[in-house]
Amino acid sequence: MKIVWKRRAAVVLCTSFIAALLCAVFALQYTFLPVQTPGTTVHIRIQPGQSLAQITDELRANKVIARPKLFRLLAVCSGLSTNIQAGEFEVDTGWSRLHILRTLARGPQVLHTLRIPEGLTWWQTADIVGQSGLTSYDAFNAAIHDQDILKEFNIPADSAEGYLFPETYHLPRPADRDAEPIVRLMLREFSTKVQTLWPESSPDPKRIHDLVILASLVEKETGRPDERRTVAGVFANRLQRGMRLQCDSSIIYGLGQSFDGNLTRSHLRDQGNAYNTYTHAGLPPGPICSPGLASLQAAKNPEQHNYLYFVSKGDGSHHFSRTLTEHNRAVRRYQLR
Repeated sequence: MKIVWKRRAAVVLCTSFIAALLCAVFALQYTFLPVQTPGTTVHIRIQPGQSLAQITDELRANKVIARPKLFRLLAVCSGLSTNIQAGEFEVDTGWSRLHILRTLARGPQVLHTLRIPEGLTWWQTADIVGQSGLTSYDAFNAAIHDQDILKEFNIPADSAEGYLFPETYHLPRPADRDAEPIVRLMLREFSTKVQTLWPESSPDPKRIHDLVILASLVEKETGRPDERRTVAGVFANRLQRGMRLQCDSSIIYGLGQSFDGNLTRSHLRDQGNAYNTYTHAGLPPGPICSPGLASLQAAKNPEQHNYLYFVSKGDGSHHFSRTLTEHNRAVRRYQLR
């Protein structure tokens, strides 16, 4: 009997060992072998507050995994079940399940490119951001007028116009298409660039705001790098002498989105347009676009000269004049010909 019992015990032990070995082999295969060969790239979006069960169901629905219960077990055993982030991820079914799980827990997230050129108004910027699908026009509009955000970034105005720094951004998709992270990213970039203008100590917000207004005029009036400081010098000279800036771009901004591209004499005479620098002295009440760093630098350090006028030559460059007589000759030559 003892011999029979020992044989049975040996068989049971051997069977248990083989079963355990097979389970270990299966667990290793499930954990480390590719899900598919060859694999395919899949974009996964995990919403804030989703449970592990909901996340694994999302993975199964996108054919990233086939056994969600085993994947949840792997997540728990690996200690990553509570580390999975909300966001957008690019995974590949040619990866192991552990690699997929680590990507969801540690990133990187998918980054979207958002290019904002120099010289755009806030509504033109809102159009680009809205077309990107990262947020909506209305949400962006609300965010740039949010008083809490404006106070946070020391913007002494009722909108972030002029401070939405033109740059090529690479950013993750905001949760729920929230515009605030995008606006904050642009405003942080502006703050970083301003620090390069005043590396030792930043001036008060009002001085920065006036600089942004002047830089926005420069940005709109010339696209030539070699003319920015010269144009800034013209505006500085006119302000110093109490002359009106007479900047067409500021009038156009004041007309808003309804402007049809035809600037008329009645527009030039309109005193109801607060941005009409033909009828109102000094700087306009706010920036007319978001200037780039070069225009900000030009506004801070305008060229020293005696020019008071400039007129477009029709090729992207300008003729600069010291006197009204000289300016009128240039107008007849370049504009009335």
